[in-house]
Amino acid sequence: MSQQLAVGIDIGGTNTKFGIVDRRGNILCDGRMLTNQHEDVNAFLDELHGHLSVLIEQVGGIKNIRGIGVGAPNGNFYTGNIEYAPNLRWKGVVPLSKLLEAKFGVPAVLTNDANAAALGEFMYGAARSMRDFIVITLGTGVGSGIVANGQLIYGHDGFAGELGHCIVIPGGRFHPGTKAHGSLEAYASATGVTNTALEFLETRPDTKSLLREFKKEEVNSKVIYEAAMKGDPLAMEVYEFTGKILGEALANFVMFSSPEAIVLFGGLTKAGDLLMKPVREHMEKNLLPIFQNKVKLVFSELKESDAAILGASALAWEMKD
Repeated sequence: MSQQLAVGIDIGGTNTKFGIVDRRGNILCDGRMLTNQHEDVNAFLDELHGHLSVLIEQVGGIKNIRGIGVGAPNGNFYTGNIEYAPNLRWKGVVPLSKLLEAKFGVPAVLTNDANAAALGEFMYGAARSMRDFIVITLGTGVGSGIVANGQLIYGHDGFAGELGHCIVIPGGRFHPGTKAHGSLEAYASATGVTNTALEFLETRPDTKSLLREFKKEEVNSKVIYEAAMKGDPLAMEVYEFTGKILGEALANFVMFSSPEAIVLFGGLTKAGDLLMKPVREHMEKNLLPIFQNKVKLVFSELKESDAAILGASALAWEMKD
């Protein structure tokens, strides 16, 4: 059993999830803790070490752990640093891989959270056996991981693949986090869907909608989804609009790397055909004929609760002996 297990850690702005995974993608044990409770990264690592040490003992000790893989916002694969992550309390450059290696005594490797999701799909999910695919994560934000010729695309500095921040509507909606106007994330994230609904409620005063029964601050992607499932015309129009923008963006991404598939992952995918139908229609409509009807558009096969840990742990199997 020696070194046949990996630790996967997913660091989010609010929560950190962690688990121990075997080569087949079975999570043997897992846990979670709050990320934002610790202003000092060393205090965070002390708590994490306490939780993980218990799990590592359960699987026979550190001798069975090949390494630690971490997915984190602004995680740089090349340097092992978290660099200027806007939604973490630890500012500047945090040498996370080195700190973890010192704490646990095993190799640690880091990438950003969307790249970790792409690796998880590659090893355990919808992209098994594919050499060219793109993962798009549709959650609070829009993340992406690009695999070409069987390799994750990192670019010269470790930050390639920020498709969510591509400008899809020049001069469009303001993104408070990046200060950009018209990025994909401003429209195709859960936050973007909410903002579209609020805009439609204001600009379409004559359209009846269940959403008008809610206060502004109560309108969110869950409420919009539930209204659309009841046939609410304004909520359905929100998905049509979101799907159009996402589909047009995906057409550009296809013509960039010609993937075999695009895997959609995250909370917004629960909308199913409400989103997928307009996405597919507008993607195909905007592709050159040589690319049309070639690219599979699929939802992730990984359980959302497990995917982050699996994706992060996949980094450990990629490490050279």
